[in-house]
Formats: sequence, C-alpha cells, structure tokens
Amino acid sequence: MKRMMLLAMAAATLAGNALAAAPVAAKADPVKAKQIVETVCAACHGTDGNSVAAANPTLAGQNSHYLYTQLKAFKAGVRKDPTMLGMASMLSEDDMRNVAAYYSEQKPKDREASDKTQMPLGAKIYRVGNAGTQVPACMSCHGPAGKGLPDQYPRLGSQHAGYIVKQLNDFKAGANRKNSPMQDIANRMSDAEMKAVAEYISGLR
Repeated sequence: MKRMMLLAMAAATLAGNALAAAPVAAKADPVKAKQIVETVCAACHGTDGNSVAAANPTLAGQNSHYLYTQLKAFKAGVRKDPTMLGMASMLSEDDMRNVAAYYSEQKPKDREASDKTQMPLGAKIYRVGNAGTQVPACMSCHGPAGKGLPDQYPRLGSQHAGYIVKQLNDFKAGANRKNSPMQDIANRMSDAEMKAVAEYISGLR
C-alpha cells in the first residue's frame, strides 16, 4: 500500500513539474482552430474530436492543457510518432493552444465496452488497483468517472479500449514517451489487467 501511494505521489509531482514548465496562455481562441482542425486533424480525430478508428485517440472533452503539452511534445520529438511529428511541426504556439481549446470544448460520445466479460477485473483495477503487485487504482489520478484532473491528468473516459491498451504497452516498453510513474505502473500490470481496465475505461462517462 505504501508503494502504491508513493507511485501516486510521484505521478502528481511529475504532472506538477510539467505544468510549471509549460503553462498555457490564457487567451486561446478555439474559433481560430476550426480551419486547422478541418484540414489537418479531422482525418484521424474527427471534426468533433470523436475518432472512428481505435488507433486514433478521441480528443473530445480532453483538457486543453494536456492536449497542448502533448502537441508540444510531438513537435519537439519528446513523444515519438512520425505522423504526429509531421502534423505538429506545422503548428505555431498559438495554433497548438487554439486546437487544444477547440477539442476541449467538444462533447465526447458515449462508448460501451465491447467485451463486457472484462468488466469485473477492469473495475477492480480501475477502482482499487492490485495490492499484490502494487498497482495503484487508476481512479486515484484519473477520477472515478475517468474525467481526469484538469492541468494534471488526462481524461480517459469514452476512449477507445484498443488505444488504451497500446498506450499502456508503450509506457511499459518506454517506447514513445518518458513517464516514469506510468512506466512503473504498466510494468506491474499483466496483459489481462491491461485489456480489462481498457474495456472498463472505454465505458466510463
């Protein structure tokens, strides 16, 4: 239990440091983002931020600071994705703030878990974690309804289960971004736990 609390505290510290390092300007203009969204972002993420393919994350309702910091990370090559590097490289600081604000104002569509047999295990991992392997409850950072904590932790609710599984595996492998707390947590999760919690998360709202 002590280990799980330390992981949660480390995640909070990391998020706080990121927030201090990259503040979002107060005057983002989502209206100015509409043309960029329609010509650059919509093909993968949808004009309303609700992507159709599980490979592409749903952005609707995501907090604007998180979206902005991820765009900056893609542009700087800190978070590695060739497609997103190309897309983000075309955006100015104001563009990134505006796009982040635009998607944060969109409404995420309700989603249902595709495999409801995963719900009991998924609910357990999300709500209480796994004390035996020192996996903390996901809701301790992302909230009981998966809405996250603005400016600190991303929204997860209504996300594609396949995308959640990929991100957990990427954290585990340290593949495309550096996040020590999430890498530690993912390394303690089994494949079955990842799949189950991803299914549970997709139905949160």
